[in-house]
Amino acid sequence: MTHLECSLCTRKFEAGRKWTLCECGGLLLVRYDLHRLRESWSVDSLVEAVTSMWRYAPALPVQHETCIISLGEGMTPLVPARRTGKRIGAADLLVKDEGLNPTGSYKARGMSCAVSMCVEQGAGKVAIASRGNAGSALAAYAAAAGIEARVYLHGDVPQANFVECSAFGAEVVLSAGGAEKIAEGWFDLTAPNEPYRVEGKKTAGYEIAEQLGWEVPDAILYPTGSGLGMLGVWKAFDEMHALGWINGKRPKMIGVQPEGRRKVELSAVRDSGGTMVAVPEGQLIDAAIRLAGEDGIFAEPEGAACVAAAERLLREGFLKGEEKIVIYNTGSGLKFVERFATRFRRAAAGETEKLGGLITPR
Repeated sequence: MTHLECSLCTRKFEAGRKWTLCECGGLLLVRYDLHRLRESWSVDSLVEAVTSMWRYAPALPVQHETCIISLGEGMTPLVPARRTGKRIGAADLLVKDEGLNPTGSYKARGMSCAVSMCVEQGAGKVAIASRGNAGSALAAYAAAAGIEARVYLHGDVPQANFVECSAFGAEVVLSAGGAEKIAEGWFDLTAPNEPYRVEGKKTAGYEIAEQLGWEVPDAILYPTGSGLGMLGVWKAFDEMHALGWINGKRPKMIGVQPEGRRKVELSAVRDSGGTMVAVPEGQLIDAAIRLAGEDGIFAEPEGAACVAAAERLLREGFLKGEEKIVIYNTGSGLKFVERFATRFRRAAAGETEKLGGLITPR
């Protein structure tokens, strides 16, 4: 790591210090001496590397190995979705299943990196405003680091997230109005205020390339949320090219959002020749149930929305059936059982025997 740089005004910031946003409001991005790194770090060195996202530690900001807080995050499977692909007309459809991360979502990547940096920089109290999975991940990694955590959760947060945060020992503050102002004295890890979560999230891009034998897929469909995860993956492809690990090809980055949410503008979408797709809210659960039944992958609704988006883009001709398409599933469907439960009727005990133990759809 050489410095941090504002994504808007390009102002440079000193490495090794606590930073939030630039004064202009821009996100700070970590920069590395990739030319020097290219001379000392190669693909071959990964053969003996740890089987977590920290196999890419030379391209991550933590300077001291003893400060790394890891729960085994990363190296999630890239699973062929053959039956779903056949149905929607994709010959080579793959799902990057982030639901197998610690705490069941891709948020583990960012929090592993961010909390590790807090340890390295001496921050003993961390806090976040979250709608669910980010709060769970912070609580877990703060517990592993032995530092205090406070999580401000939206009042309608899934029960799984509330229970996780509480079990991990975080102080939980529920709010009906949404994000709260972080109290003074607590280091704020709420996106996009903290610059190191993007660095953890980018490791998914390194993994996808490695799992494909350092080939680049034709397209990646990614649930956007704030857009920082997609930004991180796009950053990873730039870094791998500078390292000489991949050629100049880049995947089309396709952002997927539920209809009715604020549209996120992403440079990665524009620069890659990608697009944004809005999926009707009512289709999210349908898409997740269908993916689970066809290929055994129980995705969270926002992740499964990428399947519906891919089907539409294939039908419209934006994507081609012979292209290698990666669906980025950001989390496990198990985190959203309340939403899925509305679609299934659970039989009473006596009725279960009669039905052969099946849970029947309404």
